[in-house]
Amino acid sequence: MTTSIGRRTSFIAASGNLLLWLIAAFHMLLLAALFVAFLAARPASAEDGACTGRNLMNDLQQSDPARYAEAVREAEAVPNGKGIFWKIEKAGLAPSWLLGSMHVTDPRVLALPPRAQAAHDAANTIIIESDEILDERKATAALLARPELTMFTDGTTIDKLLSAEDYKRLEAGLKQRGIPLSAVSRMRPWMISSAVALPACELARKAKGVQFLDQKIATDAVAEGKQVKGLETLAEQIQAMADLPVEFHMKSLIETLELGDKMSDVVETMTDLYLSGDIGMTMPMLKAVTPANEDQAGDYAAFEQRVILDRNKVMAERAAPILDGGNVFMAVGALHLPGQGGVIELLRKQGFTVAAVN
Repeated sequence: MTTSIGRRTSFIAASGNLLLWLIAAFHMLLLAALFVAFLAARPASAEDGACTGRNLMNDLQQSDPARYAEAVREAEAVPNGKGIFWKIEKAGLAPSWLLGSMHVTDPRVLALPPRAQAAHDAANTIIIESDEILDERKATAALLARPELTMFTDGTTIDKLLSAEDYKRLEAGLKQRGIPLSAVSRMRPWMISSAVALPACELARKAKGVQFLDQKIATDAVAEGKQVKGLETLAEQIQAMADLPVEFHMKSLIETLELGDKMSDVVETMTDLYLSGDIGMTMPMLKAVTPANEDQAGDYAAFEQRVILDRNKVMAERAAPILDGGNVFMAVGALHLPGQGGVIELLRKQGFTVAAVN
């Protein structure tokens, strides 16, 4: 007999490698977060609702201990996989600080750890992924300047790329979130995925004007008279996503629709891992609850290279001269930190000592 835990995990597993793509919307793409905030601010925004997700790792530990243990072993092998707050030092400089962020409005995420809050308050300079998030006009200009990256400009609409069944799923999924399909019909599928993937509670908070973590960090800094510097432009972030094939984005959108309300479980699991500082577990967790799929291995490799690793290099290179001034508080998406190609290792290669702060 299949338990409710088993059914839940099996349903998530059926979605293939969708979860690997969803990381972009929640962890690493400021533009997606801004886009969702724009949609949530529409008059037909989603009704308020409580977050109801469950931690999939707790479920997996009960339903498949062996797979859970393998995920733990893999996570422990990830370089710099423990911790979201790090101290950056170099001889002759005042120490700087690095926070891995999560681009959501969850109040648990917005409450910085005490030492991170103290470092933010004492810093002279704040670094975030893109300082354009401080100015809606700049963000809008980034979208309008390159419409072909976010919109179909050849007359294509999303209904022409979906089956009738998937089109109905999309229409229903958007309706549940207070978003009319007509508002997004010409948008590229990854933009639509970023809205559909969010649980209702996240959209409800955005509709009330709650800022996601990076926005709050930057806004607070400006209010305190601090200098805020960005490492990327939103146009560069858009380009990273646009460089991936539309077929990849379509598969991700369809699989997002298939997840439905179970998306809340994915978000809750990622949030729990973030709050515990167990960032190195994120990828093993996603692999543990999804089946091996050789057909999609190339898609994910391309996604990882273009959206994660390439951007890590840009962030580290552009951050280094700012960090050379000392007393900097830097916040970038948490999944940019771990691994051999992560920002932490790249900063070490540039002569900085980087150590986790408990």
